[in-house]
Amino acid sequence: MNPMATSREEILKVIRELIRRQGWEAVNVRAVASACGVAVGTLYNYFPSRDALVAASVESVWKDIFHHGEGMEDFGDILSCVRWLYRRMEYGAQRYPNFFSLHALNFGEGEKAQGRRQMLKVWEHIRLRLSAVAAQDPNLRPGAFGPSFTADQFAGVLFSLMLSALLRRDYDPSPVLEICRRTLYRT
Repeated sequence: MNPMATSREEILKVIRELIRRQGWEAVNVRAVASACGVAVGTLYNYFPSRDALVAASVESVWKDIFHHGEGMEDFGDILSCVRWLYRRMEYGAQRYPNFFSLHALNFGEGEKAQGRRQMLKVWEHIRLRLSAVAAQDPNLRPGAFGPSFTADQFAGVLFSLMLSALLRRDYDPSPVLEICRRTLYRT
């Protein structure tokens, strides 16, 4: 029998392991309860519905992939931030095969909306972080950002390039780093 997972975080840890080993098909109430060594009813103490369980699972995986842990240095410039994000994308692809391309496709209608909201929440956090780092990069050329081209707009472009790389499974940040250098830095 599996050891009992009796906290929300312990349950989510088991779910991440299930996703890593078996994919999204493993995220159902009975399989999760069995893997946690608890009764199905126990899961409902932490997650009021299957939709809530799936949404929390999505958020947990995204956070595992992209959480910038406490005690880590802030990014000094946009180049270091982009390099870190691409390393985390590669980590996520290795740790959770097909997560980036398949997780949204496996949701039912109710859970799809909740899972999508969690995904978009994490994406917005990443985009805002890119924007903040870009705006405060000490290596920016004068006038790199202004009213017609803001750090937030640039972060949106960078994030679009990241999403495209995720779908292509291309974790080489070199082209994006070159775009940053040519667009933002002194030549």
